[in-house]
Amino acid sequence: MKFELKTEKDNYSKSFLQFISKVFFLTLIIILCDVALKLGIISRNHQIEYNCRLLSVQKSKPHFKKLSRISNLKSKQQIWEFCREVIN
Repeated sequence: MKFELKTEKDNYSKSFLQFISKVFFLTLIIILCDVALKLGIISRNHQIEYNCRLLSVQKSKPHFKKLSRISNLKSKQQIWEFCREVIN
């Protein structure tokens, strides 16, 4: 009859590896969420600049609507002032 004794050293190493892997995956998720949020902000800023440039060339109602929706400005005068600041 064989008798084996498990040491606590193995248990500590396994639990330590599990802890490290959980921390790694949590950190990876946080980094990826941060990158996604920053890309959203960059995309929104680019879209605002692009629509302001289009509005300065071609003054049409769809451009005003797009900029109103993106920038949360309601009046045309506010949109014009906002676009002047963005373009300059």
